[in-house]
Amino acid sequence: MPESKKNLKVIVILLGIALVVFGLIYGGISLTQNFGKSQKVISMESAEKKLDKLYKDITVNIIEPKKGQVDIDPPDLKESLPDISKYPPQVEETTGTFIEIFSSTEKSGEKKDGWLLDVAREFNRANIQVNGKPVSVRIRGIASGLATDYIISGKYLPDAFTPSNELWGEMIRASGVDISLVEKRLAGNVAGVLLSKAKYEELLQKYGSINLKNITEAVAANEIAMGYTNPFASSTGMNFLVSTLSTFDSKNILSEKAIEGFEKFQTNIPFVAYTTLQMRESAKSGVLDGFILEYQTYENTPELKKDYVFTPFGVRHDSPMYAIGNLTQEKKEILNKFVEFCKSSKSQELATEYGFNRLDDYLPEISNFDGEAIMKAQKLWKEKKDVNNDIVAVFVADVSGSMAGEPLNRLKQSLINGSKYISSDVSIGLVSYSTDVNINLPIAKFDLNQRSLFVGAVESLAAGGNTATFDAIIVATKMLKEEKAKNPNAKLMLFVLSDGVTNYGHSLNDIKDMMKTFGIPIYTIGYNANIKALETLSQINEAANINADTEDVVYQLGSLFNAQM
Repeated sequence: MPESKKNLKVIVILLGIALVVFGLIYGGISLTQNFGKSQKVISMESAEKKLDKLYKDITVNIIEPKKGQVDIDPPDLKESLPDISKYPPQVEETTGTFIEIFSSTEKSGEKKDGWLLDVAREFNRANIQVNGKPVSVRIRGIASGLATDYIISGKYLPDAFTPSNELWGEMIRASGVDISLVEKRLAGNVAGVLLSKAKYEELLQKYGSINLKNITEAVAANEIAMGYTNPFASSTGMNFLVSTLSTFDSKNILSEKAIEGFEKFQTNIPFVAYTTLQMRESAKSGVLDGFILEYQTYENTPELKKDYVFTPFGVRHDSPMYAIGNLTQEKKEILNKFVEFCKSSKSQELATEYGFNRLDDYLPEISNFDGEAIMKAQKLWKEKKDVNNDIVAVFVADVSGSMAGEPLNRLKQSLINGSKYISSDVSIGLVSYSTDVNINLPIAKFDLNQRSLFVGAVESLAAGGNTATFDAIIVATKMLKEEKAKNPNAKLMLFVLSDGVTNYGHSLNDIKDMMKTFGIPIYTIGYNANIKALETLSQINEAANINADTEDVVYQLGSLFNAQM
């Protein structure tokens, strides 16, 4: 064979060997580059790369912040509450002589949640008389926390109030309102922790029995992911708060021992839900092993009974009845007659049919809480609920053309007034968007200086242009992730304030999986909005949605910020 052909053959063989070696090396790198990494880490890296790529497509403007005038007065509860007509009566009076009663919602709702409404209608048909005149009742179904705020603020006073439990009555009394207990129990009910059956069996094996003390120990030891509702608004949430504090020190729920125990417990709480529905959705998604609920709801929800075990805790939820203010003798008599009607065998049989009057052998684990201690416990919770996390939030404000006029005015008003409920140790930023995205305020601690810059930035917002909602979410997420890189303990969240319409830039599909991986909750507040579109955003990571086209938007935002910030 000629020398040239031999050389060519050698070169070809060497090239072949080189290609094989390269292939083996490359394949080895490809196979091993993710070795030892969890799928979660890999998907997080992928999500972060996607975020960087999406961010490069967006025009981002940096706005020079200007200070505004900060109102340093505390939030005005009376002012933030809407007119009572926002919550119309479920049962109207049928006579000229009547009393009005505020009722908690588990007995003034629909179907099996409407026991008190059905009883009231029967009462109004019964031709009951006082002083020779026919009498009736008006029932206004309203959540216990909200009803308490109306009564304490003096915004609206009913003649009587039947909350879920006696804790609210103690708070009202401690606030200086004239209130007297007429009846301790209209219908029996209890609050409880729902644990998945698997988790219940696991804890039972370890602790030998299941009660609130064991559950709190399991949470503190990071053996269980628990969720509960805002104790400023929820009867079950408030009961859970004071009961949990009591497990650490039964004599003084505000002692150093109780506070230290609560801090350790709260470290392992994934989040506090704005609503019971939000909490239940998180349980469905597998985020939570357990959550809190009243037994009457548990009794009427077959899928819950199938999947969860109920463990009662705290004070009973027996729907006490209170008289509010200095009632006339005639009104007192009407109230007494109505209570007697509720306690009749026929009314109690209906209550049992609707899921009440169960677990009557449960005796409260706690007692003798005074209202002042309960209110201090709420304040303590606000301070300590994120003790090991630094809350970092970015508000994302829609300033597109469709927000011009009243929607943008309402957005500004609700943001400025609602921000009074945000703690000073929270870090806040502001992004606005139309066709482009503006960073109006970089993230910083919400001290007096940042509050002033925040107010100035909000006041300067002006509407016009297209609606690039998802571009703005990408920019805000980039800001949050950069903050997380500097502070690994940061707990991130987004608040999107919009009319829900998107007609420019990236789409929901572009960001959905990425945001799911990041796990950043997106709370949405809708102004003249496509609420369904905003709900879809909030559902990515089980956050809440608020319709701001209502008079109570500032109150709702206050409740949301109390729960989250």
